[in-house]
Amino acid sequence: MKQRLRLRKTSHVDLKSKLLFVIRIQGSNDMHPKTRKILKLLRLTHIFSGVFVKANEATLKRLLCVEPFVTYGYPNMKNVKELIYKKGCGITDKHRVPLTDNIVIEQALGKYGIICLEDIVHEINSVGPHFKEVTSFLFPFKLKKPERLNQMKKKQFIDGGDSGNREDHINELIDKLN
Repeated sequence: MKQRLRLRKTSHVDLKSKLLFVIRIQGSNDMHPKTRKILKLLRLTHIFSGVFVKANEATLKRLLCVEPFVTYGYPNMKNVKELIYKKGCGITDKHRVPLTDNIVIEQALGKYGIICLEDIVHEINSVGPHFKEVTSFLFPFKLKKPERLNQMKKKQFIDGGDSGNREDHINELIDKLN
């Protein structure tokens, strides 16, 4: 883990977008406790769960620590909208509630001016001022298992594997897992 951090410094990375979608692709065998804690902070406790995060220096450093276990990239507006409409669930009173009714959204996020699904999509896609509140309200997305589950490799995406930064290619993976 320390070698990965030494090899790549995140300070010179140019961000294409302020929004990242992170998917956990590996299990918890042979995992360092610090790695497990970072995955818990990112709310990625299950395999094939995904979350939206804000792309900044601290987040990129965390993602480098857990890189063999996750894949991430820059989602487009279409995939953000589809994920929230199809798989979106909110957390109210520590229970998972599907986002089928705008009343649930208005009760939880009404004080921030967010009253419907379109407001959630806009807030996440634009990484607005209440991004943290919206993403903490959303339950991590449960994605389908791919057909080639046995072949999910810890190798980097650029080296022919599945983990690491996919940049815009994350959209193809989201379409397969959605």
